[in-house]
Amino acid sequence: MAMKGAIVVDREKCKGCNVCAVNCPTQVIALTKEVNGKGYPMAYMAKPEACTGCTNCATVCPDSVITVYRVKE
Repeated sequence: MAMKGAIVVDREKCKGCNVCAVNCPTQVIALTKEVNGKGYPMAYMAKPEACTGCTNCATVCPDSVITVYRVKE
C-alpha cells in the first residue's frame, strides 16, 4: 500500500525561498511565475502525482507555511 501526499501552502506567507523545492525527494515542488501580495513567487505542487507526503517540505520551511496531508492508496 503506497502513501499519496498533498501539500497546502499559505500563499500570502510564502517568501519563495525555494528551500522546500530543494529538499523534496520527488521534485514535486516548484515556484510559481506569479507573485503574492508581498511580491514573492510561491511554492506549489508542480508534480502532484509524485508527492508521497514525506513532510520534508514542511519540516524545512523556515516560515512554517506548508501543511502536508497523507492518504493510503
